[in-house]
Amino acid sequence: MAAESRSRGDSYDNIEPLFEKIAALDSTDPRRGPLREELIGRCLPLAEHIARKFSGRGENFDDLLQVARLGLVQAADRFDITHGSSFLSFAVPTIMGEVRRHFRDNTWAVRVPRRTKEIQLSLGPTIEALSQQLGRIPRAREIAEELRVDLVEVTQALIAGNAYQSSSLDAVAGDDIENAPLPLLDSLGVEESHYRYVEDYLAVQPLIEELPEREKQVLIMRFFESKTQSQIAEQLGVSQMHISRILSRTLAKLRDQALRD
Repeated sequence: MAAESRSRGDSYDNIEPLFEKIAALDSTDPRRGPLREELIGRCLPLAEHIARKFSGRGENFDDLLQVARLGLVQAADRFDITHGSSFLSFAVPTIMGEVRRHFRDNTWAVRVPRRTKEIQLSLGPTIEALSQQLGRIPRAREIAEELRVDLVEVTQALIAGNAYQSSSLDAVAGDDIENAPLPLLDSLGVEESHYRYVEDYLAVQPLIEELPEREKQVLIMRFFESKTQSQIAEQLGVSQMHISRILSRTLAKLRDQALRD
């Protein structure tokens, strides 16, 4: 199934016309079923991609893939084409929410306050609804306004999303033992000086779109494209020290914005 999904490529990028065809049919029309199956089949690579993003956290990939596909089916059934937003902007948070719910329902690796857990439980449906309305993933402040809670509480709940299940450092990394025979501890690299900012960065990810273009570009290249500071500096035509200062200043600013009372 995975190989078949990959062979279709990113065929879900222009999926809205199929939703329009389905919406134009009566609920009892026998053509709706095959069209729905085609729609979901074309979007299977998206579910697989999201499942792989969550792999390596102590859960079997096949289980994550099944949960992600369930989220995809739910997104396909709930999506309303008349709202004018793209299916991708609605499906991604819906599927991710379902996968996160899978982790949350198993166990929490650390103690999390009850209030934070309650807000965390509301994040998935709220993000899903706002994504449908806005046509994009909502910012933390927009989530806080929708839930009528403090921005700090939303930020804490977003951070708590990482506290699902811990994995032993003695466990073998990956699902394929033959291709990954070393314990996770032995496969870890040398710590990079700016990694101490990563948790802050993840907590304020919804605020990144408000950054100036240059700061946003540096963050994306460093944390999403895994480029080194030297590679970023060379591409942008500046010094490595300048990139280091941008990273330090920007991440500190984002952290302060998210945690400000």
